[in-house]
Amino acid sequence: MASIKTAISIEEPIFEQMNILAKNLNISRSRVFALAAEEFIQRHKNTELLESLNKAYGDLSESEPIVPRMRSRHYKIVKDQW
Repeated sequence: MASIKTAISIEEPIFEQMNILAKNLNISRSRVFALAAEEFIQRHKNTELLESLNKAYGDLSESEPIVPRMRSRHYKIVKDQW
C-alpha cells in the first residue's frame, strides 16, 4: 500500500512518548503514529456500531430480558476504548 507523507502538530510530551515507544518496539516513529491512527479509527467504528445497535434495539421494552444483556455486552466491548 502506498504511503503518504503528512505533517502534524502534537504536544511535546506526546511526541516524546511516541519516540520512546518507537524505540522500545524497534519500529519507526511513523509506524507508531500509523498504528495509533488505525487503532483510533477501529475504536471509533466500534463506538458507531454500538450506537447503531442501541438505536436499533431502542424501541424494545426494557422489560424484555435480552435488551439489558445485549447492552451490557456491547458496552463491555467498547468501554475501555479511547
